[in-house]
Amino acid sequence: MSYKRRYYITVGSGEILPERTMSEWEFEIDASEEEVMQLQSMFEEANTDSWEAYWRAHIPILPYHHDDSNDKYDDDLVLIYQKLYDLGTPETKEHIKSMGILKEDGQNN
Repeated sequence: MSYKRRYYITVGSGEILPERTMSEWEFEIDASEEEVMQLQSMFEEANTDSWEAYWRAHIPILPYHHDDSNDKYDDDLVLIYQKLYDLGTPETKEHIKSMGILKEDGQNN
C-alpha cells in the first residue's frame, strides 16, 4: 500500500502544495506520490487545452458550442474535480458536491 500524505490544491493555477502555509489553496487531499503525479499530469493537460481554447477564441466565426477545444478543456476540469473528490478530505468532498460539478452521488461517470 502506498503512503499517502496531505496536499493543498489550487485548481486555477494547477498548484499542488505540500504545506498549507505556502500559498492560498482551495482543496485538501490525501494522496500518494503516484496520485499526485497523475493529478499534475491532468493539470498540465488542462493547461494545454486552455491555450488551444484561447487561440480558438480569436476566430470569431466559430461559435462556442461548435468548439472542440473548449469542450476538451471543460472535460479536463470535470476529470480534475472528480480526482479531487476521490482523494479529498470530507470537507473537500462536501465543497465539490456543493459546486454541482459532479453528479449527485459525487461521481462523474
